[in-house]
Formats: sequence, structure tokens, C-alpha cells
Amino acid sequence: MSIDISQFFLVFFEEAEELLAEMERLLLALDTAAPDMEQLAAIFRTAHSIKGGAATFGQTNMTEVTHVLESLLDRLRRGEMAISPAHVDAFFAAKDVLKMQLDGHRHGAAVDQEAVQAVRARLEALSGATATCAAPQASAEPNAGSAGRRLRLGLPPLKREDIDALATELALMGSLSEETLPAGGALLLLDTAESVDDVLAICSFIINPSDVNVTEEEAQGYTAPDGSYGFFEPLPEPAPAIDDAPQVSAHAELPAVRAANAEKAASLESSSIRVSVEKVDQLINLVGELVITQAMIEQRCAALDPMQHERLLSGVSQLTRNTRDLQEAVMSIRMMPMDYVFSRFPRMVRDLAVKLGKKVDFITYGAATELDKGLIERIIDPLTHLVRNSVDHGIETPAVRAAAGKLETGKLSLSAAHQGGNIVIEVSDDGGGLNRERILAKARQNGLPVSDDMPDADVWQLIFAPGFSTAEEVTDVSGRGVGMDVVKRNITAMGGVVDIRSARGFGTTISISLPLTLAILDGMSVRVGDEIYILPLGYVVESLQPARQDVKDIAGQGRVVKVRGEYLPLIALHALFGIDARCTDPAEGILVILESEGTRAALLLDELVGQQQVVVKNLESNYRKVAGISGATILGDGGVSLILDVAMLLRGYGKRQAMEQADFA
Repeated sequence: MSIDISQFFLVFFEEAEELLAEMERLLLALDTAAPDMEQLAAIFRTAHSIKGGAATFGQTNMTEVTHVLESLLDRLRRGEMAISPAHVDAFFAAKDVLKMQLDGHRHGAAVDQEAVQAVRARLEALSGATATCAAPQASAEPNAGSAGRRLRLGLPPLKREDIDALATELALMGSLSEETLPAGGALLLLDTAESVDDVLAICSFIINPSDVNVTEEEAQGYTAPDGSYGFFEPLPEPAPAIDDAPQVSAHAELPAVRAANAEKAASLESSSIRVSVEKVDQLINLVGELVITQAMIEQRCAALDPMQHERLLSGVSQLTRNTRDLQEAVMSIRMMPMDYVFSRFPRMVRDLAVKLGKKVDFITYGAATELDKGLIERIIDPLTHLVRNSVDHGIETPAVRAAAGKLETGKLSLSAAHQGGNIVIEVSDDGGGLNRERILAKARQNGLPVSDDMPDADVWQLIFAPGFSTAEEVTDVSGRGVGMDVVKRNITAMGGVVDIRSARGFGTTISISLPLTLAILDGMSVRVGDEIYILPLGYVVESLQPARQDVKDIAGQGRVVKVRGEYLPLIALHALFGIDARCTDPAEGILVILESEGTRAALLLDELVGQQQVVVKNLESNYRKVAGISGATILGDGGVSLILDVAMLLRGYGKRQAMEQADFA
């Protein structure tokens, strides 16, 4: 049987990425003072799986590194030597090298061969260290130790590259020689200490194990592990319990266990498929068009007599429900957990803290919170800047923290949570907080318009100015004034908002608010004059018609309206966009109470039209950026309606709201 494995390269790359990420996660959780052998076994299995896949696909440079790494991990998990921080550092370096090699094969990126050789030498040096716990007899694997058996592997006719790939992997298990058979097959002679099951497991990457003719003989000079010199057959091992599985080789399984695992793997493979992002995007676009078409049909049917067209209207109602269910199901395909982003930072925080001589406890919350894939990939770089800044500028050194009466280990948290139609991501530290005086001084030095009586919220926003940095010296971590302005620009481009809360000596929290998705949203249609606008439903609190005595005028600052004892700024949409409205008196119109980031305001409208799902179309790519407008959509009658940027509308009223509350308290 011959298989063209080139079609599976993408699967190998993705699985190798996942295994490397899992290896890093396990290493970060490993306690060198009291190592968990289960964790060491799991780390070993990731290295073993990467080596097997790399050998199968001919990635020999990765195979060489993983073989040395696997050998060292094997000694550690057997208890032949004690693990130390030096081992963990070497494993992290090996993971980085493997990632670099993987990127080289996948994207054609450059590979630093000196770094590869340095890591190999480092791992080999650690492998040659004197064992502190000699316990080869306690090995969980049969026949571990010396090369003890000769296996004759008869292969059916295969492609030359398949034979070479298989030979490369098997050569790592012992001494290998090859003979060519007249029928076009091949005969491999392997001197190894590994079991037949282990060898067949490696062969299964290329060929069906049942097609391999295996015969076994003892190699010369071989001494069996039990001291019997091979005269007696070893007793069969009992089937391993599930809890003991990590203590044995990933492939050293009895036939019954192997069959059960194969059945389980087959069921997992059949329950999921890999689909390209382009196909998902195309599906979402088609569902968006379906939503528009459904809205058109619903609007046309609204004018029909419900008695005469009862069955038609019932069918349209069913179509509406099915369309919504379909839309929600399709949108969920693009949603990814924030753990995809959060998992990148524990290693970065660890390395950066060691480099800066700091102690940092990194904690994440809400890693299962989901966000649209298009946004989750674009938020990685801004979050990276924020996390690095928290470690570099926010958290103090252990000596400074101890002098301030704090624990020597700083706390850095990264959280994500849903709030209405948005997701709020927060980077919070318990460091020294922002220095107001230093920020103002640097702003004046840069020529920015500032004053000593500026509110703290405005002072904190100065750090997002281009080229702004309060670092006293430039390092490879920070100090060049590049990053924070990019952070805000990228977040704003995604329709998000960034906010800062800080207290001197107690820490800083940077909050990012993003829409859950940029494709389809639930909206409320509102009318002002002859225009129809869409309000994102996630911002809407309630709607009401106020009494005339509840509306107050403030000289030079506009009007406010009293709602349940609270005075809210009143935004007249017709005045904002220069529209001839039918109702300019709030007592005759409709007020919609909106809330965003803790700021509330009342929006004056002529009429509430209805609630519907809308497909968001980008306005900038087709026209230009318009203040107060986040996008556009196509209505059921084919007309175009603008979607209001509620967060931006309310942002300008945040300061006034605080002032008005003080005046009317």
C-alpha cells in the first residue's frame, strides 16, 4: 500500500504547533522542587509525537533535535536524574528552536543553525550529567536500556521517499540496515531495545502495520533485563491502568489497548473536520445576504392582510426563526476562545520577569470567553504591548516592593468577559501605578497641550500619544516611545475603546472594549426626520417619553433629562447630523437611554421603527470614515441605513455627565 503523504503536510504543521504549545504550557506548570512525574511523562509524549511526525514528513532537522530532547526527558521521567531549573530552561530553548524550524518548513522563514547546534549541545551536555537517582530497574518500559533484539521487517513495494522516511525514524531506535527484495519491496534489519509494538507504531505513519512482515531474533551479546540471557520468554505484562498510562511509552501498548485507542482516535477524527477560513467567510457572507433577503420578505408581507394570507405569514415567521438559528450557528463557527491569545503570554511573562530581575505571578480569567476570529488575531499585538509594559513599567523589583510593604512577587492578571454586545479585556497589575507628574512633564517636553488641573483620566490618555515614553533609558524591552500609540490605533480600528484606571502605589488596569463580531448584529431601527438609523441593541437600556418638567437646560452645556433621580446628558441626533426632525421637543419625541463603559446618555429621536438583525457593511472601504457612524447596512426595502457608533457618541458626554451630576446632586 502506498500513500501520498504530501497532502497531510498542513495537518502535521497544525498538530506540531499544538504539541509545542502544550509542551510550553506543561513546562510552565512544572515545579522543579517537587516535579509531577505525570507532567514529565506528558512532556515526553509531546516530544515523542513531534519526532514521529517530523520523521514521517522528512523534517530531519526537527527529528535530530527532538531525539536528543526525548532522550533527556526519558531519563528524567524514569528517575535516573533529578530535574533542575537548568533542564527547564533548556527545554524552553529547545521548544523555541523547534518552533523556528517548523516555521522554516511551513513559511520558508530563516532558521538560525547556530542556535540549533547550541541547543543540541546544551541538551547533550545535560544528558551526559551524572545521574542522581540510578533506577534503571524501575523502568516502566520493557527492554529499556541496551539494544537487545534484531527485527527483520519485510516491507511491500513502496515509494522510495516513503522507505527513506521510515528508515530515518527507525534508525533513531537502534542500528538499521536495508536490503532490496527482488519483488520491489524492502527488508529492514533493526537492532533495537524497543518492543515490536513500538516499531509497528512508527511504521503505521507510512504503512498499514498488518502489511509489515516482522520476525524477531536476539542480537549477539544481548543480556535480557531480568538476567536470564534470553533463554526464557518474559511473562506477559498486565494491561496498564489508565492512571499508569503516562508512565509507559506512547506506543508500548498491548494489542487490546492499542485497538481501544485506535477506535477512540477514529471516533475523534470522524467528529471534526478541517475547513479553510475562506470557506467559513464565504458561508458567513451568504448567510448575511440571506438575512437581508429575509428582512425584505418580512417587510413586504407586513402589508398583507393576516386573515387572507395566514399560511404565507406563518411560513415567513418560520423562515425568520430558521434564519436567526442559522445565522447564530454560522457565526459560532468563527468564534474562538480567548485562550488562543492568553496561552501566548505565560512564557513571555516568565522570560521577561527573569530578564528584568522581577517576580511575577501571572493569572488569567475568562479564557473560555469567545471572540470573532478576525478580531482575536488582531488583538494579539496590542495585548502583547500592554502585558510587556505591565511587567517592565508597572511591577516593581522585589526590593522596591518589599520597601513599600508589598509582597516581593507582583501580580499580573489578564481577563476577558462579555458585557452586553461587547467583550471587555483587562490587563491589570498591582505595581506602582502611573506617575501623573512625570507624564505631565514629558507631555510638556513633547509640546502637548496639558494643564495641571487636568482630570486623571485625561492624563492617562497622554501615554497613547505618538513617541510618548517616560522610560529613563532605552532598552530592548521599552523606552523608544513605540507601541502604545499603535495599541490605541489598532483597537480603534477594530471599533473598540481603550480606557485606563490607575492609582499611585496600587497598580494600573487597562481595559479594552471590543464588539463581539463585525459581521451581523441585533439592531433597533429608529427614525429621525426622513432618515432611518440603526442602534446596536447591546447599548440600549430602555426607551421613554419624558415629562416636560424633567428636561433641564444648562447654560452653555446643552440639556439634561431626569430619569429616576439621575440626570443624563441629552443628545439630539437631528442637531448632531444636521437633519430636519419632526420632533425637537423631548416631551414630544422619544428618548432612548444608552449605556457604554459606565457612561449613560439619552438620545432624542422621532420614532422607534422596530428591531431586526442587520448585516454590517464597512463604510470606510466604500466611502470614508464618518464621526459617530460605525458602518452601514441594507434594509428590507433595499435602502441603506447608517449604524450609529454609540461608544463614540457617549464618550464626548462622559465629562459633562460628571459635571452635571455634581450640579444637580
